[in-house]
Amino acid sequence: MSFVHPVRSHRAILLAGISVLALSGAAAAETDSGVQLASAADSPRYGSDSKEEVLVTATRRTEPLQKVPLAVTVVDGDIAAFQNLNNINAIASVVPSLNFRDGTSNKDQGLFIRGVGTVTTSPGAEPSVSTVVDGVVLVRPGEATQDLLDVEHIEVLRGPQGTLFGKNASAGVVNIVTRQPTDEFQGSADISYFEGNEVRAHASLSGPLEKGKIDGLISVFVGSYDGNVDNVYLNKTVNGYDRYGTRAKLAFTPSSDLKITLSADYLYSKSTEVSVFTSTDTSYPGGVVTHNAAYNTLLAPVVITPDNTKISANQPTYVIDNNAGFSGQADWSLGGYTLTSVTAYRKWHNNQVVDNDGTAATAYVKQIVDHGILDFDQYSEEARIASPQGQFVDYVAGLYYLHAVDSETYQRTDVATNGITNNGIAHYGTLNDNASLFAEATVNITDRFRAILGGRVIYDDLSRQHYRNATAADSGIAVSSPYTKDATVKFGYADRFGLQYDLADGVLAYGSYARGYKGPAYNVFFNMVPATQGAPLSPETSDSFELGLKSTLWDNTLVLNLAAFHTIFDNFQANFPNLINGTVVTNLVNAGSVLTQGVEGDFSATPVENLTFAGAFAYTDAHVDKTAIVGRNWQIAGKPLPFTPAWKLNLRANYHIAVDERYGLDFGSDGRWQSKVQYDLSESPDTIEQAFGIWDANVTLGDNVANWSFSVLVKNILDQHYASYLQSAGATAAPGSAGYVQRWVPRDDSRYVGVNLHKSF
Repeated sequence: MSFVHPVRSHRAILLAGISVLALSGAAAAETDSGVQLASAADSPRYGSDSKEEVLVTATRRTEPLQKVPLAVTVVDGDIAAFQNLNNINAIASVVPSLNFRDGTSNKDQGLFIRGVGTVTTSPGAEPSVSTVVDGVVLVRPGEATQDLLDVEHIEVLRGPQGTLFGKNASAGVVNIVTRQPTDEFQGSADISYFEGNEVRAHASLSGPLEKGKIDGLISVFVGSYDGNVDNVYLNKTVNGYDRYGTRAKLAFTPSSDLKITLSADYLYSKSTEVSVFTSTDTSYPGGVVTHNAAYNTLLAPVVITPDNTKISANQPTYVIDNNAGFSGQADWSLGGYTLTSVTAYRKWHNNQVVDNDGTAATAYVKQIVDHGILDFDQYSEEARIASPQGQFVDYVAGLYYLHAVDSETYQRTDVATNGITNNGIAHYGTLNDNASLFAEATVNITDRFRAILGGRVIYDDLSRQHYRNATAADSGIAVSSPYTKDATVKFGYADRFGLQYDLADGVLAYGSYARGYKGPAYNVFFNMVPATQGAPLSPETSDSFELGLKSTLWDNTLVLNLAAFHTIFDNFQANFPNLINGTVVTNLVNAGSVLTQGVEGDFSATPVENLTFAGAFAYTDAHVDKTAIVGRNWQIAGKPLPFTPAWKLNLRANYHIAVDERYGLDFGSDGRWQSKVQYDLSESPDTIEQAFGIWDANVTLGDNVANWSFSVLVKNILDQHYASYLQSAGATAAPGSAGYVQRWVPRDDSRYVGVNLHKSF
């Protein structure tokens, strides 16, 4: 009989797991107390009334949220996972100032803060909202729309953040902080099951490998979901996913002044996300597409209704993503100063197959299948210095460099009703080098009065290439195009100036001006031709003014934050619609200027023991100020920006009952509501989603001795149907031509129930 020492056993598991995961992540890379919106004061699994300060890294330092003169919303990672909010799309549903653009592929998706984001599949354009994971900027939006794995918390920084976060942060930042290795052994395991055959499992182990010297962490995740859309032609359920992933970290502390953290992660995802037909009427301010009753017949047996959840397509639609990366961060304390270096490499491989026509009526509708392959690599280095805090001038300064390479192949196969097949295949991509010098300082004029000064000088070297071979020209495939390339170099800057004053203990008022900057862009896509490519897009800039109040009152029983903002974006980069020869065509252009302004607020409260509330609201007036497009066929000046409801709010309540000294019950309820929202810059009345509200609830039985909990969750109790995205399409050239509206069906489009079992040790 042998005996295994428990500490050595834990260490062996950690070492073996981290070694395997680090190697697999590298191999994959080489081959293919403040307001916490989603939570009460603490995890509902345990129900305590914790009043610990919420710490954030919004200023590139670890500071209390309530002392940071920025509008920041924090979402707790445990609670997000518990509520089945497992990607950025779901997180956006509970953060009023954050919105999300859905799409069949990750390439089509994107984030919006205060009404501003970038809608394009072009690799030559960067998003207006930056996503950062553990200090590493994710350049392409699709990198950020994967499953959230082992997240500690998410910080949503509203407004331009160009001084400290730099790359593509002209509208804001979503800063994701994952868990760090611990110096004591601890672990957890979760398994959840939801209606629709959705299963999610996660396990994590952390602890010392060499006491006081090396700590490690390993996490694994697997999830699958059949979906909530029926493909009646193929007799399959779609709009689901299969995913698995790992993350491993090693934290070395060779001395009290030096810490080195190595991190590797890998995530695989296969998604069958599709859109469904909801109408065959399509209208625009500049013209109306004739209703085609025959198109309804061609889609049979699917019945087209606004709440339709069925398709009849003969080609499976799916997207496969492989996302991997490695980073190393070194923090060196030197005489009160902290020197930090973050070196990172990431790789994203995207393989997309789409049934473009969405039908199986081969004798009546042209059958179009699109197949796209994307390979993206980015290398980045950031080096910065942070001064000691509490001096007359506190500052953070540094250098940043990024090298990003995008290579894409996109093929379209077009089979006409007469059986003639046309093919088109394009090869295109971009190369981007970005470098910047940045600094931000806080001048402590008095104990209560401070000034903020910051700036960033930015260099962008962007080039693109493209060529296409086509068997013939038709309505869906442009003629062959010879190899072309272009390049542009731009210098720009971002800055921030502000004042903050402590009105009283726990009450902070601030005002700031910030200039946002997003670099030049190219409109690079499958059907582009040299004659329409044009010059590179000019950089997008913004001027933002913000006033804010942060307050912590009555012994931390109430936290209330308010912010008012006014921002103008010039040279707004957007997919702008035009009516050309009777057909609606969109191109990525400098569409003019847009204005966004409004008021936001969030709070958390513990009015009585064991009862907690948290909530937030946003009123956003985001609209097109003026357009700058020659040849447009209708005016959209004064119209709302897409993906931004005027009002959006949410509220969460949690009540804890101690059954005895060991067991406890938690009752949670979440509600969110938003006013109507326009989903398309074309301002079509068909792409407006009306106001809706969603109500969720949960109950949890917890054992505080054995550290387990069992929860039952009900999502969308009132069974409210809505669209996470609406898109209209069609040609107006010929009467009777098929126009249509499609909607993307969210996970909680209808009521569903689930259970969760959690164990900590």
